[in-house]
Amino acid sequence: MKKNVKIIFHIDLNAFFASCHMIVEPYLKDKVFVVGGSAQSGRGVVSTASYKARQYGIHSAMSIPEAMALFPKLLVVPTDFKLYQTYSKHFFDVINTYSTKVLQGSIDEAYIDMTDAARLKHPLTIAREIQDTLLKTYRLPCSIGIAPTLFLAKMASDMKKPLGITVIRKKEIVEKLFPQPISDMYGIGKKTYPRLMDKGIMTIGDFVRKENKDLVIRLIGLDQYHQYLDHIMGRSSNIIEPEKYRIPKSVSSETTINYAIEDRQTIFDVVKDQFEDTYRRLIKEELVTRTVGIKLKNDRFETKTRSMTLDEHTDDKTRLFDAIETIFETEIEQDAIRLAGVFFNQVMLKKDLKIDITLFNYQQLTKREQSMYQATSKKATVK
Repeated sequence: MKKNVKIIFHIDLNAFFASCHMIVEPYLKDKVFVVGGSAQSGRGVVSTASYKARQYGIHSAMSIPEAMALFPKLLVVPTDFKLYQTYSKHFFDVINTYSTKVLQGSIDEAYIDMTDAARLKHPLTIAREIQDTLLKTYRLPCSIGIAPTLFLAKMASDMKKPLGITVIRKKEIVEKLFPQPISDMYGIGKKTYPRLMDKGIMTIGDFVRKENKDLVIRLIGLDQYHQYLDHIMGRSSNIIEPEKYRIPKSVSSETTINYAIEDRQTIFDVVKDQFEDTYRRLIKEELVTRTVGIKLKNDRFETKTRSMTLDEHTDDKTRLFDAIETIFETEIEQDAIRLAGVFFNQVMLKKDLKIDITLFNYQQLTKREQSMYQATSKKATVK
C-alpha cells in the first residue's frame, strides 16, 4: 500500500462464542454443536454454529428444532456471557498493544488504524503476529481484513474464514470486490438484497454498473445508492475515533437538590426522574445492563450507593424500574437528601446479545454503525 493512504485492519474473531466454549470444554472440538437455545425444551434459536455444524447447513438465527432436524445428534450449549467478556478482554488487550486508534465494533470485532505501525513493519507481518498471538496465547482464531477504509477492511475480513488474512487495495476493488454476491455486501438489508437479486443485480459488480443505476435507485433510493457506491469504491470513512464510539462502562444520571429534602416520597420522585434520564441514555446508546443502583448524598455530604445485579442483561424498562423500586424500599434508610442519582453498570451493546447479527449476519447496521460508515465524500457515478 502507498505510504500516503490509511491502513485499516478489521479483525473478526472466528465463531467467537463457539471458540470460547471449545477453550473451556476441549471435547467440543470434535463435536457438532451450537451455542444458544435449549435441546431439552426444543425452543430458542442458534446464536453461533460451530464450523462442524455449519457443514450440515446449520447457521445462526436458525431455530433449534430446524437445526436438530438437520443433525439430530446436535449438541446445544447454553450461552455464557461472562466467559465471552473474559476472552473479549484478552482480544482487546492484544490489539491495543499495536495501536491507540482502536474502535470496538462489537464484543468480538474491532477496527484498528495501523498506519503508524505499518511505517515500521509490513502490514501483513503485523497481521500474522496478531493472528498467531491470539491463537497461541488464548486459542482464539481470527480473520483479518486490511484496506484503506473501514468498509473495505470489513469486507476483506469476511472473505477468508477461519484464520484468513485478506488485503483489498483500491486498485483491487474491481478484481476482488465486484465478483462478490450482493447478499454479502456489508450493510445491505435482508429485505433489500432479495429485491435487487430479483431484478438481476446478483453481484456487487452488477450494483455499480452504469446501465443498472436507474434500476438500483428505483429499488433502494438515491441516497442509499450513493452511500453504497462510496463504500464500494473506497470513498467512505477511513477515520477511527475511539472516544466517539467507545462503549461506556456505565450509564448514570444524578441531580443536586437546592435544599435538603426528607420526605421519602419526594426523594423517590427525584430518583424516578433520574431513572427516566438514565434509561433514555441506555436506549439511545443501544445498550443493555445487568446492575442497577441508586446513589444518594445526605446533608452531611455523605454518599451512599446501593445496587442490585440481575440474572441477565436487559433493557426492559419494567424490570429495571422494579429493581430500582426494590432497592429504594429495602436498602435506603430515612435521611435528608441533597443529591440523588441512578446508575446502570455492567453495560454492553444490545447487538452483542443478538448474535445472529453481531457475529455472522452482517445485513443490518445499527445506528452506531450507520454513523461510523456515513459517507462524507462527494457523490459520484461509476462509468
